[in-house]
Amino acid sequence: MIFSVETSGAGLYEITPRIAAWVQGDGLLTLFVRHTSASLLIQENADPEVRTDLQEFLRRLVPPSNHPAMSYLTHTYEGPDDMPAHIKAALLPVSLSIPVIGGKLALGRWQGIYVFEHRSAPHRREVVAHLSP
Repeated sequence: MIFSVETSGAGLYEITPRIAAWVQGDGLLTLFVRHTSASLLIQENADPEVRTDLQEFLRRLVPPSNHPAMSYLTHTYEGPDDMPAHIKAALLPVSLSIPVIGGKLALGRWQGIYVFEHRSAPHRREVVAHLSP
């Protein structure tokens, strides 16, 4: 199954309800994002400040390519957010494995599944889902 996720710019987009509605039975769910400038995360879904703080931390860790600290970058022709997005995607997971038990995701109480968009502009991201028995 391929899930399409529309983003409106950098940030975390929860996809847990869509994934949970699709799974059934028991098995191991594998999710994979088909892009080099986005990631997948399992993260807290109760307090939105967690998502804000994660995004801000990564922005400070990997600033835009027009920031003086990033002057060494050579891949800059796709905009100041492009190469930093690739770096963030290299640091964070692009695939996840989640047990499914009795048709339910075996996530913790406060855990949700997120696409982490690293680009500033809106994008359509694809997440491939495979459930192995």
